[in-house]
Amino acid sequence: MGNTPLGWGARNGDEKVVKSLLAQDDIDPNEPDNRGQTPLSWAALNGHEGVVKMLLGRGDIDPNEADDFRRTPLWFAVSDGHQGIVKMLLGRDDTEPNRADIRDRTPLLLAALDGDEEVVKMLLERDDTDPNWFDQYNETPLWLAASEGHEGVVKMLLARDDIDLVPRNALFGGSPLQMAASGGHEGVVKLLLERDGIQPNKPDKFGKTPLWYAAGSGHEGVVKALLARGDVGMDTLDDSLSWAATEGHKGVVKLLLHRDGFNTGEPGGVGKNPLLLAAQNGRKALVQILLEFGIDPDSPDECSRTPLSKAAENGREEVVKILLRAGNVNPDKPDKDGQSPLWWAAHNGHEGVVRLLLEQEGVSKGKLNQYGQSPLSIATTNGHVGVISLLQPLADTGHRNT
Repeated sequence: MGNTPLGWGARNGDEKVVKSLLAQDDIDPNEPDNRGQTPLSWAALNGHEGVVKMLLGRGDIDPNEADDFRRTPLWFAVSDGHQGIVKMLLGRDDTEPNRADIRDRTPLLLAALDGDEEVVKMLLERDDTDPNWFDQYNETPLWLAASEGHEGVVKMLLARDDIDLVPRNALFGGSPLQMAASGGHEGVVKLLLERDGIQPNKPDKFGKTPLWYAAGSGHEGVVKALLARGDVGMDTLDDSLSWAATEGHKGVVKLLLHRDGFNTGEPGGVGKNPLLLAAQNGRKALVQILLEFGIDPDSPDECSRTPLSKAAENGREEVVKILLRAGNVNPDKPDKDGQSPLWWAAHNGHEGVVRLLLEQEGVSKGKLNQYGQSPLSIATTNGHVGVISLLQPLADTGHRNT
């Protein structure tokens, strides 16, 4: 590895060897090994405070000598949480706290990521520490601390007047608030929302807000905190409700439904209908909640697909029963291609759903879609023998003459 005797002594924390070698006139205390690590870096990495103190006591030591990955002694000390060594290094005016590694991560970024409050405090006490430094992924100390839920670190960073509350979006995510919300870090979310200048509705590069991420992950406490502000837009609310319904988070759905201003008559367009999404995914309890709240059980999306149609397509028998009991559902309502719930159930071979629909008054067994296919013909095409046996005595194939 190209280590000198001093390098080995420092690496192993052998203070007697280090002291003896440093007494020699021809010793270079900064001589690195083959990876560029100096004796000071090795001592800092392995937490050998006595060796670090001896090395720093020399007038010819360089506390900022970096290895091949641009990691300095301070970087190594912070990375392993050696607080005593961090204190010694930061006590020197010539130690540069913003020296970043090959990924542009400074000691403060490392400490924020690890939630090391004592090290963060020491670094922030230095006037020359940049609290808004961002790495190659555009992640700042605040972003990393919020992502990991480190409340103490977030509080220290927010106490600074020069902290950037809305830094540039990180490569793998949005704002610190979004990351805290998506991770369910309620305490961090509340700290961020208390600060003037925070933007609770700011979307990330995918157009998704903190509320959307919290709702989709089922973080009720975070959703409550965001809704308590009173400035959540209705578009955001609709999207978040749909996502929560898709994921089956009953508590979040209830919170969102009881938000003032929610319009049950306009549940959204394609992909946004919460009842349709809950029905499609077989969320029985959610379907019941949404129906009780007053959402139209027959409300279609922009392709004229109803909740019943989606439940039938996906074989959600229990949901089909709930929707049929709602009383004001058209069990034969076609979509824009003329395909009824029965057609979709037959298409996918869902015998139980087919039975339920055939019991309903007004369901047409031979209704053709715009391509001339009936429920029986599509079941035959797809080889669903059980469905064929249910439909065959009741209707002809429904093939259109050509």
